[in-house]
Amino acid sequence: MRIHFSLRNRAVRAALALLALALAAPSPALAEGRIRIAEQYGIVYLLLNVARDQKLIEKHGKAEGVDISVEWAKLSGGAAVNEALLSGAVDIAGAGVGPLLTIWDRTRGKQNVKGVASLGNFPYYLVSNNPKVKTIADFTDKDRIAVPAVGVSVQSRVLQLASARLWGNEHYNKLDRISVALPHPDAAAAIISGGTEITGHFGNPPFQEQELAANPQAHIVLSSYDVLGGPSSSTVLFATEKFRSENPKTYRAFQSALKEAAEFASSHPEQAADIYLRVTGAKLERDFLVKVIRNPDVQFKLEPQNTFLLAEFMHKVGAIRNAPSSWRDYFFDDALTAQGS
Repeated sequence: MRIHFSLRNRAVRAALALLALALAAPSPALAEGRIRIAEQYGIVYLLLNVARDQKLIEKHGKAEGVDISVEWAKLSGGAAVNEALLSGAVDIAGAGVGPLLTIWDRTRGKQNVKGVASLGNFPYYLVSNNPKVKTIADFTDKDRIAVPAVGVSVQSRVLQLASARLWGNEHYNKLDRISVALPHPDAAAAIISGGTEITGHFGNPPFQEQELAANPQAHIVLSSYDVLGGPSSSTVLFATEKFRSENPKTYRAFQSALKEAAEFASSHPEQAADIYLRVTGAKLERDFLVKVIRNPDVQFKLEPQNTFLLAEFMHKVGAIRNAPSSWRDYFFDDALTAQGS
């Protein structure tokens, strides 16, 4: 019951957040010097935390000759983020590769949403506190798998790809029926405490590491790197073609800020951890967080990496109608991401 109550509360809060964003949205014609950014939960958004704390967007805006006003919105799930972008409530959306591909496909020839940059390579773990679950084949109707957005989030898409390999493409969404949409903090709490219907959580850092450290029964069932064949961009930023073309100085300042933030996080993991704690208010041990950031599998690269496999899969199973010929179809042609894949 507690989980159901939490789900209802989260759904209400998400709806109210989207309504507030929509009401605050200006007229379609946006002037240079304003940028509204939607982020979600987890250390995968560290580069945005650094840019926010150090006011890097404002700094690079001045170098472009523009005073930039930066606004931040915290949402949960790719579906909510995509709706915020399409409603005009935000200018830059942060979500997984799955939501990017969904909105790219949906807006092709219209708003033409494409990727702006990756926020880095992070392994995502499907963690279970059910000792009987060793592989995804062991989940039953009694289990529930928490993901940010069922059938849309990158976690859900990676789970679908793994399911297709196990049961065939016609059953790619077999585990969607036992998946539930839940923000990472709530899902982590359920895995750690046990005793709820949530027995699996396909999360992201640092929530997955918290689960593994706090609950002796918590274990990794699946890693996104294993499914995707190596390090891959899990979380990306995207925008409409209109925002990019009508706000070139603001757009360049944002990308320059991301570049500086990536260099900072790579060179100063301890200070980056301090920034994450300060900006998010997360109640985590500093040393624990530094260890997560220092994980050799974590790479703060802005170029999208290893995203096309998921794009091909989503088209193959009909999740997107348009077939991209390469990753360049769903990312803007920018120098920042020129070496992507």
